[in-house]
Amino acid sequence: MWQTPMNFLATEMDVKLHKDFLELHALPVEVIHTLLDRAGELAQRWDERNMPSTLRGKRVGVIVDDTGWRNTTAFDLGVQAMGGICAQVPISLGTRESVEDLAGYLDNWFDLLVVRTKQLEALQALADAAVAPVINARTRANHPCETLGDLAYIKRVKGTLEGLKVVVIAPDANILRSWVEASKVLPIQVVQVYPEAWHFQDAELLNANFQASEDMAHALDADVIVTDCWPQNAPYGQLLSYQVSAAFLDKARDDLLFLPCPPVTRGEEVTADAMPHASCRSREAKAFLLHAQNALMEWAAL
Repeated sequence: MWQTPMNFLATEMDVKLHKDFLELHALPVEVIHTLLDRAGELAQRWDERNMPSTLRGKRVGVIVDDTGWRNTTAFDLGVQAMGGICAQVPISLGTRESVEDLAGYLDNWFDLLVVRTKQLEALQALADAAVAPVINARTRANHPCETLGDLAYIKRVKGTLEGLKVVVIAPDANILRSWVEASKVLPIQVVQVYPEAWHFQDAELLNANFQASEDMAHALDADVIVTDCWPQNAPYGQLLSYQVSAAFLDKARDDLLFLPCPPVTRGEEVTADAMPHASCRSREAKAFLLHAQNALMEWAAL
């Protein structure tokens, strides 16, 4: 059973009147750690097929206003597994109805809103207008649930996040941004390794725990390597030296966690032989997407 420590509750009440999750660095670090620990507990309950009914009586609206299936499916499944009611809401943000009107109608029916949409700004507008907490299931600017799930898995395997080096071989896009968000509040070092043309640009998120480089040698002593898909406009030859292969992974740390972000394109960001490599834990890590999101929904809805 989820139990909210008093300091957890007090910290959150100081930050917001209700509990949105739009960007990782917007949460106090103690809240993030509580969510990661709870994800581990819920993983055990999931394996035992003994999930808590902590969302009983809660009504959750899931809005899928962009492509993708993994995390929205996991949200739907998680709500049901914890006793809640989940409904898909077939709307788009920023079209015919104003966001303020949509928020009012949604608040009539739902205790929590999970939204996958294109623009982070539209999601922020919905969160500002709605009484129900809003969870960012992905935007094209960031993907905090994906990173939260990976962090929960990493903490489960490593035992701590303290001092870990995470190398993200990816362009300036939503996966990298969420890792940079994490580096603002967590005791991890995040290094982007990619050609300079795609280096991270948002000055508001730059911090002492993040750096950008073109040198793949950074990945050889990394605790975690994350990859993302190649930019659509990138010449193939320009990124070939940033492709992760089994031969490259053989040179890395013995305890490396290699977490390619799906959907994975073999022959681009990874070679086919990298996926069955012993250090590749993509499948295991993505199981924790469900568990981290379940912890997030408990926190937001209770």
